[in-house]
Amino acid sequence: MPRPVVVLLSIPALRAQDLAGMPHLQQLVRHGDQSALVPSFPAVTCPVQANMTTGRLPAQHGVVANGFYWRSRHEVEMWTAGNDCILVPQIWDVLHDRDPALKSAAWFPLHSKSCGADLICTPAPIHQPDGRELPWCHTKPERLYGTLRDRLGHFPLQHFWGPLADISSSAWIADSAIYAAHTYRPDFFYIYLPHLDYAAQKMGPDSVEAAAAVGQLDDVLGRLINGFDQAYPATDLLWLVASEYAIVPVDHVLYPNRLLREAGLLQVRAEDDGEYLDLAASKAWALVDHQHAHVFVQHGDAAVIGRVASLFAGREGVADVLVGDDLGRYALKHERSGDVILVSVPNSWQAYYWWLDDHNAPSFARTVDIHRKPGYDPVELCFDPNTRGIPLSGACIRGSHGAPADDPTQYGVLLSSRGGITAGPGARRWADWEVAGLVLRQFG
Repeated sequence: MPRPVVVLLSIPALRAQDLAGMPHLQQLVRHGDQSALVPSFPAVTCPVQANMTTGRLPAQHGVVANGFYWRSRHEVEMWTAGNDCILVPQIWDVLHDRDPALKSAAWFPLHSKSCGADLICTPAPIHQPDGRELPWCHTKPERLYGTLRDRLGHFPLQHFWGPLADISSSAWIADSAIYAAHTYRPDFFYIYLPHLDYAAQKMGPDSVEAAAAVGQLDDVLGRLINGFDQAYPATDLLWLVASEYAIVPVDHVLYPNRLLREAGLLQVRAEDDGEYLDLAASKAWALVDHQHAHVFVQHGDAAVIGRVASLFAGREGVADVLVGDDLGRYALKHERSGDVILVSVPNSWQAYYWWLDDHNAPSFARTVDIHRKPGYDPVELCFDPNTRGIPLSGACIRGSHGAPADDPTQYGVLLSSRGGITAGPGARRWADWEVAGLVLRQFG
């Protein structure tokens, strides 16, 4: 019996209604299944990707947000943690245990740099002394990036995130995956295509711009599907398409660190270029991440935890305040989690700002600098022509995600190119952590 070949596309912000504008994707799954895919809380990139590739939830795999606060060092690590932050085996590890000859490719999952896949491609920019980031990718084998660069040009890093973000980054990911498929023919291929994230956050998920992005991504998918068909002739490829989350409209923003500062719990230090968050001196501070925040309390002081919970309970934009055993409701009871977790209502999101006067904002606040900001900043998608930088207002953001998916508008989709894979169209809702098991079952 021939060995199966499975391609898992991870497409954030893909919704069921978007399929109407995606003829290539519709053609791919015309004989397959379509089901709702429910993201686990927090419904943000790194935790959901870890859920989908491990079959576990944050309490087990340890990825509780897009960033980590290492308490003993008073250091924040946003987006750059290596694969060792994932504490349980992933799909490629299980496949190797099943059969060492099974070959896997991990294309752009955000914690893939040191993962156990046989083939890897993920951004790894070179940081210059002047603060610039030169485009680069970590690949396995290492020589692969040189080949991809010669064929496709450098990975368009500036178009992967920020005000210049556009289809060229997802197109490069797809084209490089086609080359890898032809050259190495892996049995399992994971590919992350982020393009739908951009316009839906900046302009809103139902905007004209978001609809245009759907069409642009479908064109890339058409090229990807055709390229893989050529790379695997006479092979019945199984395509699985999983959307990490859905983006919903927002019209409100919460600034937890400003509230903690006004309450006397957060401390800053003055530098030549503005006020910086003083992690060591703060009794409490919030690592915000889309529609949730981990509030870290110095020494886990019970009295301060109570103050923080009272400060946010019932406040506009806050749906829930999780403390203690409450974290277990969402499988977030882990040493990496905050002492308090703030959960947004669906129409609100949370910004990291701690300064009370924009003149005191640190210099990096007006730049695309995802590694220095202790929290996620979607405002980096925007551009202020007056200051020629990033604006200091959350008002430019019209879509967000991350809150518990309690409503169908927050569900993604799970698609397959063959029928009977997810038990028939609309048969049931799938959870993100079930995707790993679905892939593994195809390999017995």
